[in-house]
Amino acid sequence: MENTTLSKQKISMPGKKKAPARSTVLQRRETMVAYLFLLPALFFFVGFVITPMAMGIITSFTDASFKNPKGNFIGVANYVRLFKDKIFLKSAINTVIIVVVAVPAVTAFSLWVGSSIYKMRSGIRSFFRCVFYLPVVTGSVAVVVVWKWMFDKYDGLFNYIIKSLGGQPLPWTSGESMALWCIILILFTTSIGQPIVLYVAALGNVDASLEEAAKVDGANDFQVFWRIKWPSIMPTTLYVAVITTINSFQCFALIQLLTSGGPNYSTSTVMYLLYDTAFKTTKEFGYADAMGVVLAIVIALFSALQFKVMNGGTTE
Repeated sequence: MENTTLSKQKISMPGKKKAPARSTVLQRRETMVAYLFLLPALFFFVGFVITPMAMGIITSFTDASFKNPKGNFIGVANYVRLFKDKIFLKSAINTVIIVVVAVPAVTAFSLWVGSSIYKMRSGIRSFFRCVFYLPVVTGSVAVVVVWKWMFDKYDGLFNYIIKSLGGQPLPWTSGESMALWCIILILFTTSIGQPIVLYVAALGNVDASLEEAAKVDGANDFQVFWRIKWPSIMPTTLYVAVITTINSFQCFALIQLLTSGGPNYSTSTVMYLLYDTAFKTTKEFGYADAMGVVLAIVIALFSALQFKVMNGGTTE
């Protein structure tokens, strides 16, 4: 009877099979090897990303400068000073203008070009992709030198054409009313290459059978785009918008090489003013770090807003 009862219990209550000891050891070894491969990247990330960020945040609460690198703790005085600084406020307005104009323009133009060329023959499509991507792979210094020559007030290409047509030369980058728009134009031309390549790839991956079915049902080109293509390329659009926003907020090299923030801070951005404050004029590291913290917070808020809007009002 006891043997019968035990056998019934074994049948009715099957226990979990233990994994072989060897497989557990192999799994642990694989996990250790994976972590060892990740260690160099983790070391680099902590040492060159996380640590400088933490040091920057800490320094923003001090009066550290070139003469006093360690500085003294002054609380939020740097942040209060920021919003009373007319130059910072002007630079912040310039930065917002660049972002508000450049991001929609780059996204819309890239989508339009991608929609126009993605169905072309491979050779022609590759030609257009190379043409638009060329400014991206060209060094920023070389690109700015060419634009600086074209915008030159006296010997520039644009003013030469205007004078040959009987017009008066324009100040371009030397005029306060036009300099910022020249910066936006150059930023636009150097920012559209990658989005166009991404849109061509994304549109090429849209299910062609869905497009054909929609056209059979009587949908026009706009309806096919809005109902079929647009939802499919939404992740690409989100990526393009976020990356372009971050690059626009961090616009620095272009301004440094072309106008140095002038004339009269008309092209100064938060990123350029941060560099100018830390290394050129007052050399106040704590004050400059406060600018960097504020800029990082604003970029994070803009990016979160884009994620929420483009994901249908949710952050999932």
